[in-house]
Amino acid sequence: MSATTTPRTTVTERDARRVAEAARQQDWHKPSFAKELFLGRFRLDLIHPHPLPAEESVRRGEEFLGRLRAFCETVIDPARIEREARIPDEVVAGLKEIGALGMKIDPRYGGLGLTQLYYNKALALVGSVSPAVGALLSAHQSIGVPQPVKMFGTQEQKDAFLPRCARTDISAFLLTEPDVGSDPARLATTAVPDGDDYVLDGVKLWTTNGVVADLLVVMARVPESEGHRGGITAFVVEADSEGITVENRNAFMGLRGIENGVTRFHRVRVPAAHRIGPEGAGLKIALTTLNTGRLSLPAMCAGAGKWCLKIAREWAAEREQWGKPVALHEAVGSKISFIAATTFALEAVLDLSSQMADEDRNDIRIEAALAKLYGSEMAWRMADELVQIRGGRGYETAESLRARGERPVPAEQILRDLRINRIFEGSTEIMHLLIAREAVDAHLSVAGDLIDPDKSLSDKARAGVNAGVFYARWLPRLVAGPGRLPTSYGGFRHGVDLSGHLRHVERTARKLARSTFYAMSRWQGRMETKQGFLGRVVDIGAELFAMSAACVRAERLRAEGEHGREAYQLADAFCRQARIRVDELFARLWTNTDELDRKVVRGVLGGVYTWLEEGVLDPSGEGPWIADSAPGPSTRANARRPFGTP
Repeated sequence: MSATTTPRTTVTERDARRVAEAARQQDWHKPSFAKELFLGRFRLDLIHPHPLPAEESVRRGEEFLGRLRAFCETVIDPARIEREARIPDEVVAGLKEIGALGMKIDPRYGGLGLTQLYYNKALALVGSVSPAVGALLSAHQSIGVPQPVKMFGTQEQKDAFLPRCARTDISAFLLTEPDVGSDPARLATTAVPDGDDYVLDGVKLWTTNGVVADLLVVMARVPESEGHRGGITAFVVEADSEGITVENRNAFMGLRGIENGVTRFHRVRVPAAHRIGPEGAGLKIALTTLNTGRLSLPAMCAGAGKWCLKIAREWAAEREQWGKPVALHEAVGSKISFIAATTFALEAVLDLSSQMADEDRNDIRIEAALAKLYGSEMAWRMADELVQIRGGRGYETAESLRARGERPVPAEQILRDLRINRIFEGSTEIMHLLIAREAVDAHLSVAGDLIDPDKSLSDKARAGVNAGVFYARWLPRLVAGPGRLPTSYGGFRHGVDLSGHLRHVERTARKLARSTFYAMSRWQGRMETKQGFLGRVVDIGAELFAMSAACVRAERLRAEGEHGREAYQLADAFCRQARIRVDELFARLWTNTDELDRKVVRGVLGGVYTWLEEGVLDPSGEGPWIADSAPGPSTRANARRPFGTP
């Protein structure tokens, strides 16, 4: 490795925004429930009646879930994975044998051809036993080689790679670098054209499955040159190619069994035939893949919620304090109610989004992003509440509980395992910005030139006319709607009345749209810097989406005669809890400490509060904040260890 310090890629804010905008899917060819919601239009018809899977997909899905359940019960030892921080080879071999590597791959390539709905059910099941195994399968199929090749690969690439991914090969996705996270404009890994090949150089960080992978999807920057448009480009790379070194297997506070590493590329030759899509399309491919790929994470979050509910129910009924089970004490009971209601809503959001993805009638890019954001945040809260309900036993490890003769409940482990979900595949903060950008897309498409300093006066004049026409039609519709009519949504009254919650969603959607319009009018071009405001707008939209999904799911279960009364009760409890959170978020839209916080941050960075740090010692040791990632040959032993090797 070069001893020199890696030169940082300098990218202006405008350049970074341009790259991000170019990677966005610009058009909306299909309706989107969530997009309409942010515009103040409650399109219940887009999600109700709840879409249903085809009978054949249900048969195939349930048959596989049965095999997977038996495998999880008999082969996977989650305590061993946690203890040894590795998934045993025999577990991976068994997963290959039952076809779990190819759940979403078409049967013509050797896969199972499961729908998104059943793929997510499978991830929820296996993730409840071992989140590390769930992460292995998800990283392989949701963002690894199968999905981008399926969506954007040539027929030759599908024939070459999909059969391998379906049965034998583990894949990984490599985008992040030591100095590049959510700002891909600064991507430093290069792919230089050389005859019929590209030559890759660079370092990738946090490569989930990267330590054990057989195939890699690598994002690298192709320099612009004659005959090459250049830009960030996606490649399928053989993991055992000469010049690839896994320099470290990373260790984390949770998910101790995942094979996540640092991968260095030094003059790695990749055939041009392994390029996915055209040059410069890499980020668009990645983002499009994530439109449905993000649903794998809330699937495991919903599974975690189910497990938290089971443990909370059993423990709180067993444990007694002051003459009665702790569940009957209001302070504990409210936590159990929150876990139960939120688990119901998370599964509702997941199933609805998954089935919409399968039907492909709606554009679900916002719904999938909301599911990831909401699922990761709420699952973390539920696990935290479970630890609190368990008390000291919640903080104690499962191995310690077992050693002293008690049931080895890994409550503290699930809290550690779930924490990464607020960072994986787009941190909560990045998801807020991503969703906010999509939510205001309609406004920017008609009025964006008005706030763009680079546009000419004539461009601004045309934008002003277009904006005037749009808002003349749009704004009056935000004044009144069916949410003010007591008879609206009467089909959701069955013992428990959910119609009032849907009316609340309709009214609140219009209120949210008015608030967004007011903010744009007030801040104009500075709107994108108001990240606190935008985050609260998105969080309100997430609550409204979850409320809608919960009500629609409850009605579906009632109509099917399956736990309908109980489903209505859970939906009612969730909606009442969500409405309180929505009220708090609205209050904080305009009454907050955002400006004061910015002043304090400037002071912190300026060193004016360093006196506050006195009186403690820093045990973290010496070393650079960001490791050197200068291109060059590796000086470290290769830590790559494919499953099945000694």
